[in-house]
Amino acid sequence: MEDVLALSIPIVFVLAVAGVFALRLRYRHLDRVAAQATIRDAIERGQALSPDLVALLTETNSGHGDLRRGVISIAIALAIVAFAFAVDEPDALRPLTGIAAFPMIVGLAYLGLHRFARPRAAEPA
Repeated sequence: MEDVLALSIPIVFVLAVAGVFALRLRYRHLDRVAAQATIRDAIERGQALSPDLVALLTETNSGHGDLRRGVISIAIALAIVAFAFAVDEPDALRPLTGIAAFPMIVGLAYLGLHRFARPRAAEPA
């Protein structure tokens, strides 16, 4: 019985993470479908659509995604390091700080992408 419980905990955790990502993708898809339906309804009614309005309705990237991902990744890394010190176990400090290096480096990469990304040039209409 204990073996089943010990095996089911990581499986449930992985399935929960996968479920969160699946829901995020699903709702992003529904947002895009709703934006397309709004544009289609406006065209069928004969309303004039400005390029700015279409860009606003179909915009999927606010431009701050890299910054947010970077800050969250660095916060996760700092939380892991804080946990390593809070455990007060000498054998746990090095492995946990090593694990924290991964989200820290990913976060720094996202911040670099945000800093050095060029703004998109205006597309001709």
